[in-house]
Amino acid sequence: MRHTPPSARTRSRRDTGAGTWRGGIRRAIRVCSRPGPWKRGPVLAAAALLLGLLLLLHAQITDRGGLGSLVETFLPWFGLFIPVLLIGALWRRSASAVAALLLPAVMWLHFFGGLLGDKSRPGSDLTVAEQNVNADNPDPAGTARGLAASGADVLALVELTPEATGTYEKVLAKAYPYHTVQGTVGLWSKLPLSDTRPVDIKTDYGPLADTKPVDIKTDYGPLADTKPVDIKLAYARALRTTVATDRGPLTVYVAHLGSVRLMPRNGYWTVSRDRGAQALGEAIAADPSKRVVLLGDLNGTMDDRAFAGITSQMHSAQDAAGNGFGFTWPARFPVVRIDQILVRGVEPESSWVLPATGGDHLPVAAGISW
Repeated sequence: MRHTPPSARTRSRRDTGAGTWRGGIRRAIRVCSRPGPWKRGPVLAAAALLLGLLLLLHAQITDRGGLGSLVETFLPWFGLFIPVLLIGALWRRSASAVAALLLPAVMWLHFFGGLLGDKSRPGSDLTVAEQNVNADNPDPAGTARGLAASGADVLALVELTPEATGTYEKVLAKAYPYHTVQGTVGLWSKLPLSDTRPVDIKTDYGPLADTKPVDIKTDYGPLADTKPVDIKLAYARALRTTVATDRGPLTVYVAHLGSVRLMPRNGYWTVSRDRGAQALGEAIAADPSKRVVLLGDLNGTMDDRAFAGITSQMHSAQDAAGNGFGFTWPARFPVVRIDQILVRGVEPESSWVLPATGGDHLPVAAGISW
């Protein structure tokens, strides 16, 4: 058996001790040199602050190229970035990022927290409903039957075509003995209608506004991807009528504002929609009626600045008495609420989204009371 000399064992212990001591010093230096929790994740903290500022100052974003409207259309979805950033902050153990996330969290809850609960109340004097029935709807009769089954007293349909209007009139005749159609919008009612007229919402198709019919086939300008039906629907898209109820007259507007499009050269093109919203707001403001309901596909959310002229005098039934965000488009996987029920002089008691009936938008309904 080999024996290690005493002097060698002494040197070994001395070397081991020295190595351990030096290793401890290096570990201590590394620990001390690591950034503290308030210095970790500066990029995450900056992203959280930018998200909060976007929610806080969204109305100040330029609308050049429609950027402001585009941001406001999808404003609720920016809340998805909050849990993503929170996971990153916890993984990095960044106290600064967690603290910075308070700003977007508070702002999102301020704007949209009220939509998370059910604000509906039982009972109402009248039920109204609306749907964009889709000009390309392959089964208008089925759509009409589905809408009639909702039990609505007043039913607004937009994006009607001459070919399909007769089908809606036939199927809905029994449940709704009164109706009016003005251009591509119509109203069916269980109660008498009067003082009906079209409303000029100044639909503008941009470069197509002055195009001769013969030229439409060859030059769509920035609307090069427009479906043929959009050209077919380039006439009367709004109406006003009076519904005779047991509680007195109710003025109802039905509108289908112009489409919006994302285009490489023009950005988020909203010219037609914005002009229509302004004209519609002016018409409602000039209307002396005390009780007014607006039903329609407005091609925008009520967070969009383009609707300030309308939202300044009317409020959304979904916001006041709904349950959730009430997204309506597209029908298969709705991500925005562009079909609206807005009221003035009456109170919404409940608001909900109806099941799909074959159109590319989901129908919406609301119960209102005097």
